[in-house]
Amino acid sequence: MPKNQFERMIFAFLTVLVTVHAYVFYSLYVINGNTFMAVTGENSVLGAINAMGGVSVLGTPVPIWAVVLIEFALAYSLEVLMGSPCSFKLASKIFDPAETHPVIFETAIICATVGLMCPAMSFLAAWLYYPYAAGFNVLTLLANWVKLVCFNFPFAFFSQLFFIQPLIRTAFKCLFRRGAAAQAAA
Repeated sequence: MPKNQFERMIFAFLTVLVTVHAYVFYSLYVINGNTFMAVTGENSVLGAINAMGGVSVLGTPVPIWAVVLIEFALAYSLEVLMGSPCSFKLASKIFDPAETHPVIFETAIICATVGLMCPAMSFLAAWLYYPYAAGFNVLTLLANWVKLVCFNFPFAFFSQLFFIQPLIRTAFKCLFRRGAAAQAAA
């Protein structure tokens, strides 16, 4: 798919843009939504988050848009520095890209990326969303990390494999096909 560093950065940007929004929704609404509503007595998740003053990040309530920006910055950095390069290397150790059908090789890259990024981002989330008001305990941090991996991994695997990556690959092909057609016409 991406042929050069610029295209890799765009591909990572598009992937992380969609992924972060999906994970923030999943985390706030699906995993924690009922807890937020029970604690605040609100009848909607958004109302509960607003009643709490936002989402607690490093012990400070911040609005949802700030959560998206923080997670985007962390996920994009991690994807560019570790996720993409390492997942390609891992997939290449198992399959020869020149001899393997592209769908199989892309699936191997997606699986490797999820296997690397899910535990890494869950670890960062364990730090970001730790209940600091109750005091800090490294065992609680590690337990929260394992819990987050258990919640996030199935969602990450299936959403990346069947929704996010096909969407991004289609958008990427359209985006760079138009650029190639415009260059050919010029």
